[in-house]
Amino acid sequence: MKAKLQQFMMGRYGQDDLCRFMNIVSLVFLVLGMVLIQQLTGFAVALMIMGIFRMFSRNVNKREQENKAYLRMKNKITGWFSKRVRRIKDHKTHRYFNCPSCKKTLRVPKGKGKISITCPQCRTSFEKRS
Repeated sequence: MKAKLQQFMMGRYGQDDLCRFMNIVSLVFLVLGMVLIQQLTGFAVALMIMGIFRMFSRNVNKREQENKAYLRMKNKITGWFSKRVRRIKDHKTHRYFNCPSCKKTLRVPKGKGKISITCPQCRTSFEKRS
C-alpha cells in the first residue's frame, strides 16, 4: 500500500506551508459556517478543494512560486510583529534611532549620555542622547 501511494505521488507537488494554511483556514471557516454564517461553508469547501488540487498538482514550478510568494507575505507580517516584540523587550536597556540618510533602524544602549552613532549601512555619523 505504501509503495502504491509513493508511486502515485511521484512527480506531484505534495503539501507545503501554503497548503497547510489553506487547510487550517478552511477548517476554521467550516466550523464558523456551521455556527454562524452558512455562506462560509461554501468558501471553506472551495478553499479545501484548491488545497487538495495544489497537493496533487504536477506543475511543481508554479506551486513553488505560489508558496514562495506566500512565505514572503507571511514573513513580512511576522517580521513586523517580531520587531515590535523585540523593541518592547529591549525598552529598558536600549533605544532605537533611525539613520537620517538611509532610514535604517539602529539599536544603541541606554544611559550612555550624548553619543555619536555611526550607521553600519551607509557610514553616516550623527549624535543623539541615549
